[in-house]
Amino acid sequence: MTQEITPVTPDVKTLAERQAKYLVPAIATYYEEPIAMDHGDGCYLYDESGQRYLDFFGGILTVSVGHSHPKITAAVAEQVHRITHVSTLYLVRPMIDLAERLAKMTPGPLTKTFFTASGTEADETAISMARLATGAYEIIALRHSYSGRSALAMTLTGQSPWRLGMHGSPGVVHAMNAYCYRCPFGKTPDACGLECAKDMEELIRTSTSGRIAAFLAEPIQGVGGFITPPDDYFYEVARIVRKYGGLFISDEVQTGFGRTGKPFGIEHYGVQPDIMTFAKGFANGFPIGAAIATDGVASHYTGPSISTFGGNPVSMRAALATLDVMEEEHLAENVKNQGKRLREGLELLQQQFPIIGDVRGKGLMQGLEFVRNDKEPAPDLVAEFFELTKREGLLIGRGGLYANAVRIAPPMNVTHSQVEDALAVMKQALTHMYEQHPDLTQVR
Repeated sequence: MTQEITPVTPDVKTLAERQAKYLVPAIATYYEEPIAMDHGDGCYLYDESGQRYLDFFGGILTVSVGHSHPKITAAVAEQVHRITHVSTLYLVRPMIDLAERLAKMTPGPLTKTFFTASGTEADETAISMARLATGAYEIIALRHSYSGRSALAMTLTGQSPWRLGMHGSPGVVHAMNAYCYRCPFGKTPDACGLECAKDMEELIRTSTSGRIAAFLAEPIQGVGGFITPPDDYFYEVARIVRKYGGLFISDEVQTGFGRTGKPFGIEHYGVQPDIMTFAKGFANGFPIGAAIATDGVASHYTGPSISTFGGNPVSMRAALATLDVMEEEHLAENVKNQGKRLREGLELLQQQFPIIGDVRGKGLMQGLEFVRNDKEPAPDLVAEFFELTKREGLLIGRGGLYANAVRIAPPMNVTHSQVEDALAVMKQALTHMYEQHPDLTQVR
């Protein structure tokens, strides 16, 4: 740590009671006994009692280069002492610097950026851009997707639990997603004909007016449980969408900025988006979102429009410093190396413990799906796995429509030894589960 941390007196029970009293019940916490975090350092978090945890979820893929990184802390502190907020009614140098940097690093002719304070706002902005640019209204999203918590974003989300029972906004339909482990067409990878992608044309012709504004998709579905499509999927889908006048929006909120082993997730698939959206790991934990579009698309987004906190100088400086760290520490190469080691270790665990029905993902964005026989979802096993790994000081994430997916995404500067430590804890937890539940040996 770069500075001494003043300790607090831990009282987690009282803190949990106060949260229940003063915060809405939708704000849930992990674990039977929630953790009150106090401070972080690199890939580690410390709770109020001083217990150390190896963080392999990074604040939902947001702490991209580690907790309290000294370079980012210094940049933010300098900006706070200079000025914290003025709005975009004035020229904001850090915002312009960041927009220029985005234009240079994103693929193809993406040049014009609109900054927001969250991924939800970024996706909403992208939809508005697409509708204005095409003159069409209807949007195609994917089943098992997640786009945020506004009314429109929840409508785009292809998972009922995250829609809070709301009817939703008009003009959105959901296509089949490339959920290869549970292929909706009953295919296996060796016999895949990309039926899920080709079904896009049938969807457009039967469930829309035939003239669409855009198709929005995550290259790897985050909250969906890190569902990862085949390499040719997006090429086929984008071809069909554009045939019917639609734009392609790549939602890089979780996959952006090197997380998957390439600068942006969509670059694994050889497809050029018309719009991209970002948030989360972009600024290593500071609130930020952005939508970047081609000149042709952006020229229709004339406003007036404003995002009060979009372009905030502090968040902009944090993002610029985060990108600097990624380059200076060669984190793209580290993601490839440690991602490969992590994936090999997870696949070895799958061979040893067949309740891991699927291992999927790219780079340092790896998912496990826990099942019983015949791919029956096993959310109870995930819950047990969570408690056991927490007990041994490892933090991971969960997700999936069936609540049976484990999401593993450490900071991108994770070390080889930290990957080995995490794999060892996971193996220990799985071994304990098999010892406690002899019936699990029957899972094949």
